[in-house]
Amino acid sequence: MTPRIERRSLLRAGAIGLAGLGVTRAFPAWARSGTAGLVPAPAPLSGEDIRLRIANSAFTVGGRTGHAVTINGVLPAPLIRLKEGQTVRLHVENALDEDTSIHWHGLIVPFQMDGVPGVSFPGIGPRSTFVYEFPVRQSGTYWYHSHSGLQEQQGHYGPIVIDPAEPDPVAYDREHVVVLSDWTFLHPHQLITKLKAEGGYFNRQKQTLFGMIEGGPEEGMSAADRAMWGRMRMDPTDIADVTAATYTYLINGHGPEENWTGLFRPGERVRLRIINAATMTIFNLRIPGLPMTVVSADGQNVRPVTVDELQIGNAETYDVIVQPAEDKAFTLVAESVDRSGMARATLAPRPGMAAPVPPLRPRPTLTMKDMGMGGMDHGSMAGMDHGAMDHGATAAGSHSMAGMTMRDKAMAPASVKVGVGVDAIAMAPVDRTGDPGLGLEDAGHRVLTYGDLVSLTPNPDPRPPPRTIEVHLTGNMERFMWSFDGEKFSEGVEPIRFERDERARVVLVNDTMMTHPIHLHGHFFEVVNGQAGNYPRKHTVNVLPGGKLSFDLTADAPGDWAFHCHLLLHMHAGMFRVVTVRPLDGAGA
Repeated sequence: MTPRIERRSLLRAGAIGLAGLGVTRAFPAWARSGTAGLVPAPAPLSGEDIRLRIANSAFTVGGRTGHAVTINGVLPAPLIRLKEGQTVRLHVENALDEDTSIHWHGLIVPFQMDGVPGVSFPGIGPRSTFVYEFPVRQSGTYWYHSHSGLQEQQGHYGPIVIDPAEPDPVAYDREHVVVLSDWTFLHPHQLITKLKAEGGYFNRQKQTLFGMIEGGPEEGMSAADRAMWGRMRMDPTDIADVTAATYTYLINGHGPEENWTGLFRPGERVRLRIINAATMTIFNLRIPGLPMTVVSADGQNVRPVTVDELQIGNAETYDVIVQPAEDKAFTLVAESVDRSGMARATLAPRPGMAAPVPPLRPRPTLTMKDMGMGGMDHGSMAGMDHGAMDHGATAAGSHSMAGMTMRDKAMAPASVKVGVGVDAIAMAPVDRTGDPGLGLEDAGHRVLTYGDLVSLTPNPDPRPPPRTIEVHLTGNMERFMWSFDGEKFSEGVEPIRFERDERARVVLVNDTMMTHPIHLHGHFFEVVNGQAGNYPRKHTVNVLPGGKLSFDLTADAPGDWAFHCHLLLHMHAGMFRVVTVRPLDGAGA
């Protein structure tokens, strides 16, 4: 018999920023969660020795109960609170009947401690214990999760907060950790089976003639655009693989109706440490009536920038400061990128309060820019007969393109290698670091872009990169095949190789019509966004459809590192590579 999950972890009680966390003017360790009443909050895990137990549990949300994989019996897993400069030993017991692992997302650790089975260590076998040990070399907001199978989708994830050794440049009176995630009662393998059978299986927002007549998003399209989408057999609403058709969106383990609540006193500066731990959901986050000042991205301090909304990709973290002056509640809204559903929580001066919850906004639709045609003359595209294009041509040095479909683009440039079954290649990709994200261009208020992010301190390596590496993000949406450069990881692709301490520019080109959050283990890199010398340093970046994004990397961490899309099912389907940095410590090669 599997144990029931303890329904209120530290996070789910809304008690972050309370006693014992080093934050002043804290409330007692209690908070209200919808109808659940007042509950005590366990302390975060801290110190030099931390014990974690991974096991099967039951999880209840929205009145239904399903199977979960949890750590210490809670979902999300317990908050781990560390201090920059300490050494930590994490004793991980695997109580499952299958292998497991923990990856410390965004933490700079020796590669043997990175937690990726088959890349950096063998994994943690059933009924066994593994001890991770490493020095804590940074501060900020991070998280941890399984890198084994699809356990992350089943609840195997939790937050990490690392306090700085020096005084924090960000002043605040209270903090709350906000873990966003998506939950399904389907087994993760069922998700893949359904997506393999029909790429748009979970899309309940497809365009229709009735929608056009009723003035839906289709009405705003020109006749030429509608004809083009039709000829290419593509759907401009195909934005998220898995949607609210099966997902419940969670904040700190609470569904929207459970109303997780974080407390404040009017006039306080409240730090929200926002983590997107979702498997397949990019969120657009806002607090109506309450501006957010972004002070950190992926755990790294940035110059404060005030916005009304931000898009947070899978595995990204943002710290924001809010300062509610009024004695009233505010609704925190995390809308899925396709606007099929939302996670919802409340910030309030007292338990039991709530604020109006805004309705879902109209669904967004893809544009020519999202098809990789942003750098082309739009008028020249309208008359193109995509259906008549020759798909049997072979690009120089590439595989045959006979298996390519017209789901995304028309044809590949001769210089790009593509694999059989790849949708197509962006014809004119553009730098989209100044774009706020799908559906947010006309939000009517200020939305964060990567172009707004400026590192608070100068970049540590001023060397210009002498080498450029271009990586294409490729896939076939109908067949649910995902890859880098048209090659799935299972096909035995070669690692991406760097000399130790090499400086290189990596250009990510998104040849698909989906946003991909791309994560590199073991390193921070500088996003090339026009802020030379103070580029924002990140470990994960959202690459928008039909766009490209560049980052400068100093390969200063010897070892083998995972490099992948953080949409878990995309990684599982093949969008994964290994980055190798040599020589190792004490080795000649």
